[in-house]
Amino acid sequence: MAEMVRLSRVNKSYGAGELRTQVLFDVGLAFEEGSFNSIIGASGSGKTTLLNLIGTLDRPDSGEVWIAGQRADGMKRNQLATLRNETLGFVFQFHYLLPEFSALENVLMPSLIAGKGASQEARDRARQLLGLVGLSQVQNNLATKMSGGQQQRTAIARALMNRPRIILADEPTGNLDSDTSDNIYKLFRKINEETRTTFIVITHDRRIAERTDRIVEISDGRIRMDVKR
Repeated sequence: MAEMVRLSRVNKSYGAGELRTQVLFDVGLAFEEGSFNSIIGASGSGKTTLLNLIGTLDRPDSGEVWIAGQRADGMKRNQLATLRNETLGFVFQFHYLLPEFSALENVLMPSLIAGKGASQEARDRARQLLGLVGLSQVQNNLATKMSGGQQQRTAIARALMNRPRIILADEPTGNLDSDTSDNIYKLFRKINEETRTTFIVITHDRRIAERTDRIVEISDGRIRMDVKR
């Protein structure tokens, strides 16, 4: 099976001089196409930094980052923007919906950013995704007129708008109750199985992690455990 993500001897530090702190140490990691993975670790372990490097939101100090067969760590800013928009979808703990827009309009945003506009084809795609996440009935509701779970499902639909090959999720159920968290997990699984989208989920919830196909644990900036289930 093809690799969708590869990190090779990646190091990352923040700060300067005496305040410089190394966060990741020679991290080597790869994720296969269509796999469903979790990354766990205590606060400050480096897991969000790791996800930011995979998502090309940050660059390593040294080492290589490969995304969908392309080496990303040396790309220019506009090249990274194109790679993110065409290959990666992001789901965060906070949904970051635009409050003045409806659920449908929020889902359309990646298409607008990509310069594809809000064509009938794009609108049909957005409606299809809202149906996939069970929100057809509230597609015209403003983001502020939806529950927390509905807002997060809208964010998931938005992440899928440009047909990404990889979904990166950073504590996606951190603000949700246990029942809603379970529904979000089931939705991720459904999308993974039906579309073969690669999922990498950062979570502090071991119940969620233990239901993924692979658990990577990071501690003090190093991979301490890597178990395929």
